[in-house]
Amino acid sequence: MSSGATHPSLESLRPAPRTAVERALDGERLTREDALALAGLSGAENPAVWAAAANVRDRGRAPLVTYSRKVFIPLTNLCRDVCTYCTFAKDEGTPAAHTMSPDEILQVAEAGRRLGCKEALFTLGDRPEARWDGYRATLKRFGHDSTHSYLRAMCEAVLDQTGLLPHPNAGVLGRRELAELREVSPSQGMMLESVSDRLCEPGGPHADAPDKRPRTRLAMLRRAGELRIPFTSGILIGIGETETERVEALLALRDLHEEYGHIQEVIVQNFRAKPDTPMAASGEPGLTELMTTCAVARLVLGPEVNIQAPPNLSADYGPLLLAGINDWGGVSPLTPDFVNPEAPWPDIDRLAELSDEAGYPLRERLTVYPEYIDGDYVDARVRPAVDALAGDDRLARTETPAPVAA
Repeated sequence: MSSGATHPSLESLRPAPRTAVERALDGERLTREDALALAGLSGAENPAVWAAAANVRDRGRAPLVTYSRKVFIPLTNLCRDVCTYCTFAKDEGTPAAHTMSPDEILQVAEAGRRLGCKEALFTLGDRPEARWDGYRATLKRFGHDSTHSYLRAMCEAVLDQTGLLPHPNAGVLGRRELAELREVSPSQGMMLESVSDRLCEPGGPHADAPDKRPRTRLAMLRRAGELRIPFTSGILIGIGETETERVEALLALRDLHEEYGHIQEVIVQNFRAKPDTPMAASGEPGLTELMTTCAVARLVLGPEVNIQAPPNLSADYGPLLLAGINDWGGVSPLTPDFVNPEAPWPDIDRLAELSDEAGYPLRERLTVYPEYIDGDYVDARVRPAVDALAGDDRLARTETPAPVAA
């Protein structure tokens, strides 16, 4: 194709990124060299890449944008890792440290069900029992000897008693743990964040976070693929990685998805500096940088992969639709974003209005994407609850969910 004539904006690109963009527009899979050429874009190159990414998305997807109506269930905010940008994890004995009881979890889930939520997003620290003595006693009081055992039981209880679909973000898990969670949840998640080993060196944000080693996280993503678990992952930008390393992380996710087909969604999440953390004074990625990373993700991953950017982490999130995303992620009418408590969720009606104005009507989806509902990705134990909430197009029904007998 003569891209210069068909897409005049590509004239602003240097030769190497222009070649990569032209190949993506032609429907070709980008080589590693092509993808890495998209690192380091600047100036007028950014809008050209945004437009190309939107074009690739629109050629391969229906003209709509999705979200999941959810409740956020922070099972425990204790963790064995120490990340220098995190305020979610607390030290045992501090006033803010908390592990939710079964009653608390079910109360939140039921309140969410009444508001039309269909997803229960479980988030928690990595293996806190390895670090905190008091937490082990709490688990024992609840009748469990491990975080995994407690999490699985609570996913099952929420599924059976409220009809909400659990989506556990439980950090690094072994094969057996993943398989057992698959029996009580239709999808799971863990952010890859980065493939940069530099960030794990002394002085880096992951120096004291053994579960953030890229090799460890990639191995778990591979296990999830082998088990055919619909999986949400993504990258975190602005924590010290280079633009080349961002592209390398996207390529790693693409490689896994091409081998197993299980990466249902890739999140491009922008770092937000938190007070009272070692990275409190660190700069945050701006909207242009976030949009360009979303666009590069679309060009690297192609039209089929769902790409999300969280709307609550950008003051002006509407332009993200111009950069090739097709999903806003989970939005709650009830619970805050406990990982980014300073960033309230957008009003869902306003989100719908903005999306409609951009030409992409907002549709509610389930925690498991439509293309993974049929076939063998969802465990037979969970399928009745998924079928009860999914419409003919496998997006979410509009009715308030009700429990489904196991």
